[in-house]
Amino acid sequence: MTVPFQKYHGTGNDFLIIHADESVPDRAALAEHACDRETGVGADGVLYLALEEKFNPPRVVMTLVQPDGSVAPMCGNGARCAAEWAMERTDTDSVMIDTQAGTLRADRTDDDDIIVEMGTATFDPAKIPVDTDEQVFETDIEGLEVTMVNTGVPHAVAFVDDVDDVDLEAVAPPIRYADIFPKGTNVSIASPDGASGFRQRTYERGVEAETESCGTGAVAIAVVARRLGLTDADPVTVSPPGGDLQVSFNERGNATLAGPVEHEFDGEVAVESPVES
Repeated sequence: MTVPFQKYHGTGNDFLIIHADESVPDRAALAEHACDRETGVGADGVLYLALEEKFNPPRVVMTLVQPDGSVAPMCGNGARCAAEWAMERTDTDSVMIDTQAGTLRADRTDDDDIIVEMGTATFDPAKIPVDTDEQVFETDIEGLEVTMVNTGVPHAVAFVDDVDDVDLEAVAPPIRYADIFPKGTNVSIASPDGASGFRQRTYERGVEAETESCGTGAVAIAVVARRLGLTDADPVTVSPPGGDLQVSFNERGNATLAGPVEHEFDGEVAVESPVES
């Protein structure tokens, strides 16, 4: 048994999109085998999307299942891919996206990029969460000076001289699993690009590896950089390996994330039936 999917990516952060109406008895198992880059299709997650066209603008309900089978409450590039998918099917340039971290608005820009409102970032340790009573700013945790912020999901952000000089696969896991983070954390490192922006690398919780791009990580870097006085640019250009993202701050003080989205290809993926007792 198979189900159809569409493959999209936002600056290299790639996802299989499956319509939520498709029968997938075990979403975690499908994500684990389909996202594997050696034996499966290869992706940073599976987006299950349900389109509700009766609203104006249309709404899309988004659930992201990650390669380890866990469900992430939010994903910036995933939301942008979901928006592009929904806009293609409704012939509109604006949609609302319902995520577990809240409802977001997404629009198509004049440059044909997709921009999504990311909500309000928080440094509140209880909301990140971090097992401490104090906000965490430039604190040594497992060898990196990190600032903790939640941009829909938790991020440990560290600024370094050059992101290419960091062995992220070695440095990130001890932070990702540090006891102070009861639900774990993503780990994002950044270095100045010489033009008020930043280069980015992110080790993603749930993917358990570095990804080509991370939207919530880009927002985390921009938010923390502004808070620490490292930039006053608006927008802030954040450049993961997969391309450039633009983080702006609107009149409500919320961050927005903009960048390109591409529809790569369509296909079918096997659905593993549950084991009968």
